[in-house]
Amino acid sequence: MVFFSQVIYAQGNQNTNSSDSSVTAIASNQEDVKVGLVLSGGGAKGLAHIGVLKIIEETGVRIDYIGGTSMGAIVGALYASGYNAAALDSIFRSVDFDTFIQDVLPRDAKTFYEREDSEKYAITLPFDGFKIGLPSGLSKGQNFYNQFSRYTAHVNDVRDFNDLPIPFFCMSTNIETGKQVLLDKGYLPDAVAASGALPSVFSPVEINGVLMTDGGVSNNYPVKEIREKGAEIVIGVDVQDSLLTKEELNSVTNIMLQISNFRTNKPMKDKIPQTDIYITPLIADFSVMSFDRADDIIASGEEAAKKNYEKLQHIARRQNSKPPAAKIPENSENLIINTLKISGIERYTRAYIKGKLKLKTPSVTTYKKLNEGINNLSATGNFDRVTHRLIDKDDGKELALKVKESENKMLLRFALHYDDLYQTAALINITRKNLFFDNDVISADLALGDNVRYSLDYYIDKGFYWSTGLKFRYTNFKKDIDFDFVGRFLDLPDLDINTVNVSYKDYNLQAYAETLLGQTSSLGLGAEYKRLSIISDTFGEDENEVPRTVFDDSNYWSAFGYIKLDTYDNKYFPSKGVLFDSTIHSYLFSSNFTEDFDQFSIIKAQLGYAVPLSDAFSFNVSAEAGAKIGNLSINSLDFLLGGYGARTINNFIPFYGYDFLGLTGQSFAKVLLSVDYEVFKKHHANLSANYANLGDTLFSTGRWFEAPEYSGYAIGYGIDTFLGPVEVKYSFSPEIEESNWFFSVGFWF
Repeated sequence: MVFFSQVIYAQGNQNTNSSDSSVTAIASNQEDVKVGLVLSGGGAKGLAHIGVLKIIEETGVRIDYIGGTSMGAIVGALYASGYNAAALDSIFRSVDFDTFIQDVLPRDAKTFYEREDSEKYAITLPFDGFKIGLPSGLSKGQNFYNQFSRYTAHVNDVRDFNDLPIPFFCMSTNIETGKQVLLDKGYLPDAVAASGALPSVFSPVEINGVLMTDGGVSNNYPVKEIREKGAEIVIGVDVQDSLLTKEELNSVTNIMLQISNFRTNKPMKDKIPQTDIYITPLIADFSVMSFDRADDIIASGEEAAKKNYEKLQHIARRQNSKPPAAKIPENSENLIINTLKISGIERYTRAYIKGKLKLKTPSVTTYKKLNEGINNLSATGNFDRVTHRLIDKDDGKELALKVKESENKMLLRFALHYDDLYQTAALINITRKNLFFDNDVISADLALGDNVRYSLDYYIDKGFYWSTGLKFRYTNFKKDIDFDFVGRFLDLPDLDINTVNVSYKDYNLQAYAETLLGQTSSLGLGAEYKRLSIISDTFGEDENEVPRTVFDDSNYWSAFGYIKLDTYDNKYFPSKGVLFDSTIHSYLFSSNFTEDFDQFSIIKAQLGYAVPLSDAFSFNVSAEAGAKIGNLSINSLDFLLGGYGARTINNFIPFYGYDFLGLTGQSFAKVLLSVDYEVFKKHHANLSANYANLGDTLFSTGRWFEAPEYSGYAIGYGIDTFLGPVEVKYSFSPEIEESNWFFSVGFWF
C-alpha cells in the first residue's frame, strides 16, 4: 500500500494550496485508504467537532476509525454509533448544559424530604468523623449518563467498540497512577462518562475496579493510538487551549488552566507531525464552559474545515467505497422490562430500590419513566453513582442496575437568608444518615442571626411504605404591630399607642407517620405538642412592676392530618404544575393560660395551578381558605394575613399590600393571581394581585363568596441563584392607601 509521500500538515488558519505535491500523490493513488479521525477534548469548545464533521461529510470522506477524549469522546461516540453531523447539531443545540453539568434533577424526582433539603441548603460538604471534606465533583453526571444511554440505546448490546458502525475508542486516566487508559470495550455510556469526567466538575468513574477521570489529563489527542488501530491517514481536530501569556495570567482560574495545559500542550509538538490534516478551529474567544455559544463554536469548526476542503476531497477520491447513506438511529421510546437485576447494594434493600424506581417487573414502560426512576434514586443522595444498562432478552429486556452506595454518612450544610420578618440568619446544619437503621436520617438546624431558631428532625424513610418521624422546631421573632391588632387578644382601654412590639415564640414537637401516594404526593397524620408565648414589653407590667403584657403562654396538644400534592417545577418561580396542600389540626388539650380553653379545630387548604403561556411567560393562580371550628375565644392561633414569604409557621398567610400580621381573623378566603416573565435565564419579573375576605364566621354567613374586602398588588423582580432566590417586591393596597417594600435573599428556612 502506498502512503503519503509526505505528511500533509495544515493549520486551520492556513490557506489550502491545491498544487501541494502530497495532494497530487493522494489524487493519483487509487488504493482504498483507511481514515482515522482524532477529536480532542476541550469542554464546550469541542462543539466545533460537529462543524468539522459537517464538512467531512460534504467532501465525501469515509471515516473508518474514531478516537476521542472528553468532549471529543462524546461527539465521536455518537457519530460512531450512527448519528450524522446534522443530527448531532440538533442534539447539542437542544441540550440544557447547565442541567447536565450541575446534575440538576427535576423537582418531581425528589421526595418531600429531599426537596426540602435541596430548597433550604446552599452548600453541602462531607463531614464524616467530624472532619470537613470536599465533594469529589460538582456533579455525579447522572443527567448526562441517562441521556447518553438513551441516545445510544440502539447499540446497547455492543461490547466491542470495533463492532459499532464506525470502530471507536476513547481515552481516560487512571486517577491512582496518572496513566492513560484506552477504552474500546465494555458499555459505551460507561466508557464515555469516564473519558469526560472533568476533574472537579464531574466525580470520577469506576470501571472494572479502576477509578478514572478525564482522559485529557493523560492523553488529550490520541493520534498514535488511532494509527495503531489501522488508520493510514489521520484527520485531527484540536480544540485544546494554547498557553496563556503573562498578561493573561491574571486570575486563579487562568493560572490553574495554565498548569493543566502544560501537560497537554507539550506532547503536541510530536503529535502534530503525525497528523495528516490538522484542523484547529479558532476557539480563543471561548472557554470550556461556553455552551451558551454553541452556534458560534460549531461555525468555527466549519470554517476551519473549509480551509482544508480540497485536501479532504483528495482523500475521498483515494477511497474506493463511500460512506453509507446516513441513517439517524431510531430508538423506540417504549420498553418491555421483564427482569430487574440490582448489584452494589449493602445497606439498602431491594424493596427500597424498587420503590424509588417505581418499577414493577414485568412491565411496559418508557425511557422517560425509566430515567425519572433513576433520578428518583439519585436524588436521595444515598448513592454516589447509579448506572444501568438494558440487556436484550427473547421476551423483552433485563434492566441491570448497578449502584455505588455513598460512603458519606454525615453532612455539614450551610445557607444564608434575609427577610423582613426574621431578618438576617446564617443556617448551619448537621445531618447523619443510617444512625440506628439503614434508612433513617437525623438532621439538626441552627439559624444564627437577629432571631435565633433551631430544629431537630428524625425520620425513617421507607419510600412508598409508611415512614415515621419526629420533628422539633423553635421559632421566634419580634415585630412592631398595630395597637388595634393587639386588641383582638385582650380587652384593652384606649391608649395613646400606635404600635406595639411583640415577641413571638413557638416551640413545636411532632410525631408523625407519612406515606407517599406518588413521588409528588403524600398523606400523613400525627400528634403535636406546641408551646406558644406571645409577649409585649411596650405596656402593662408584671408582678415585679416591669413593663410586660402576656397575650398567651400556653401549652397545646393536638392531633393532625394532611394531604399534599406538589408538581410545581420550581418552588419559588413555578411555570407549570399543580399544588394542593390541606391540613387539619384538632386541639384537644391546653394548659389554659387564658382560662377559656375549649376544644377546637383549624382547617386550611391551598390549591395552586401554574401554566406556561409562552417560552418566557407563565401564569399562576392560587386559591386558599381556612376556618376555625369550635371554641372561638382563643385568638392566638387565628389566621394572620400580610407580608411576603415562602416559609411561614402556624396560620401565617402571605398577603400583598399589608405588612406581616396586618390582618387577622378566624376564617379567611384568598385568591392570588400572578404573571411571571423570565427576562433572561433565571431572572424573573412578575406582577401579582391578591384578594381576600376575612372574619370570624366567614363561611357560616356566606361572606366568603362576596366581593373581596381586602386587596393588594405587587410588582417584583427575582433572581434564582444557587443561594436561593433573591427578590425585591413593591406592594400596595388601595384600602389603606399604604405601600410596602419586601426583600428576601436566599432559601427560606
